[in-house]
Amino acid sequence: MRVDLDAKIPNNVGLADDRKLQRALEAWQPNFIEWWKDMGPEGFQMDQIYLRTAVAVDSKGWAHFEHVKMPDYRWGIFLTPSDEDKLISFGDNMGKPVWDQVPGDWRTALRRIIVTQGDTEPASVEQQRMLGQCAPSLYDLRNLFQVNVEEGRHLWAMVYLLHKYFGRDGREEAEDLLVRRSGNVDSPRILGAFNEPIKDWLSFFCFTFFTDRDGKYQLASLAESGFDPLARSCRFMLTEEAHHMFVGETGVSRVLQRTVQLMKESPGEDVTTRGGIPLDIIQKYVNRWFSVSMDLFGGEDSSNAASYFAAGLKGRFNETHPGKYDDHLALDQVYDSTRPTSDGGIENVEVPMRRAMNLVLRDEYKVDCQKGVDRWNKLIKRAGVDFKIVLPSERFHRSQGLWANQPWDPEGNWVEQEAYERKLSEWIATEEDEAYVASLMKPVYEVGKIAGWIAPPRTGINNNTFDFEYVKFEDDPYARL
Repeated sequence: MRVDLDAKIPNNVGLADDRKLQRALEAWQPNFIEWWKDMGPEGFQMDQIYLRTAVAVDSKGWAHFEHVKMPDYRWGIFLTPSDEDKLISFGDNMGKPVWDQVPGDWRTALRRIIVTQGDTEPASVEQQRMLGQCAPSLYDLRNLFQVNVEEGRHLWAMVYLLHKYFGRDGREEAEDLLVRRSGNVDSPRILGAFNEPIKDWLSFFCFTFFTDRDGKYQLASLAESGFDPLARSCRFMLTEEAHHMFVGETGVSRVLQRTVQLMKESPGEDVTTRGGIPLDIIQKYVNRWFSVSMDLFGGEDSSNAASYFAAGLKGRFNETHPGKYDDHLALDQVYDSTRPTSDGGIENVEVPMRRAMNLVLRDEYKVDCQKGVDRWNKLIKRAGVDFKIVLPSERFHRSQGLWANQPWDPEGNWVEQEAYERKLSEWIATEEDEAYVASLMKPVYEVGKIAGWIAPPRTGINNNTFDFEYVKFEDDPYARL
């Protein structure tokens, strides 16, 4: 697992020993850089950003921090160490050695899984490409770009698998990952959440809290895969993904902290008069991004999910964690669920466990989201403000699965379609709400300064303080706007 940091493409997969693969990836690299310059962060490509770069796969000391121009960032290919004795830990192939090559019967399914995961990585960069122009501080600007470059590295992880294990089909899929565009009418990204516009930082924080958390659960389930190169790729990606969720949770926390501070300073006064974001608007953003992210888990009763589990391609969250699951075959178990009835009611059902794997993963995700929301609510309560952020029902505002395109309110109650459409503006941010939030999005590029709608962080990055020079501009950044 030696890491070749001096290679054109840093890696620990012995790329120099596979000249054909090396040439193919080095031929893909200029296209990636061109995509990055065209669709990556707009207007900051020549600035020096304080970024962490992966230099190892150890649990400690795996990252190096320095100021670097983003086009010069050392994207690379990193897999966690292999285990020669590792066995498939679930499904019909449980107990057999993991695969070092793609099993023929599952070639198409594995390629689909890898392409779908890979497509999310450049999509999020495209969604966030304009946010640097309204960053609330240099600390936040740096965090945005850290998320962006690591999504780019995660794209490299999936492209490596496509090139190495899927021949011509894989090379063509890798090219298409740079062709699709987030929100493009003719060539959109594969999954709906990654075509949603992100025009302000509250959306960005909600995206990194909710949607990147979906990424955590998808990557964790693939980290259990019997296809060992995929599992090892995803395990290392999870190391980087943690920071993305940290950016989201602490970002929303800091918005809430500033809002309740303004409310305490001027009791009874509309917080908008002092440039804060009202709590009810924050709740509306939570409603939107939670429901959009729930859609990413797919159908609650899925034959594909059953097939992936049976084959050993995709497990449950922490499938191999001691004591987490008693039965790794999941042949005779059922999972309790609900589904809508034709008259607007709800009925309890039992779904065969293998067919319920998407739902099992989604329920784990929901519990994890609630933990973060609980921390937000403790912050609000400590400030003495009578308000709670609430996750909406799994039935609300859905576009995928059993509850898709049906008029359920955030509490999970059926309402008439007309009433639903009339009250939707109370539940999801309106154009007016978004316009107000957008009006606050003024850039702050001075060291140690921050916008008035968000509180500063308690600590900086890599033991630095908030007033560290996280971005060194080539020229006057305000002159670019």
